Amino acid sequence: MDIIETIKEQIANNPVLLYMKGSPNAPQCGFSARASQVVMGCGEKFAYVDILQNPEIRANLPKYANWPTFPQLWVDGELVGGSDILTEMFEKGELQPLIKAAINKADA
Repeated sequence: MDIIETIKEQIANNPVLLYMKGSPNAPQCGFSARASQVVMGCGEKFAYVDILQNPEIRANLPKYANWPTFPQLWVDGELVGGSDILTEMFEKGELQPLIKAAINKADA
């Protein structure tokens, strides 16, 4: 399967998906650590892809997303952003309802 198809499928099949370095319990960079903490702080389950274990995704996702850096949070098929944007949205109380709505929609 084409890697772009794989990425599209991952995004389509997971209402909340974090592409990061490492895992939420063992992040491999500060930005991924902060992003996963913020998403966990929203209190909903979410999927993640460790781009260090998936070099093809690491190489191709920035082109597909038109976003050069990691981590990347995708909610309901849309790119939300990286750790700075996520942290800011979380502090303003904007991220929690966005994630909750995506999970509720997926569970409906």
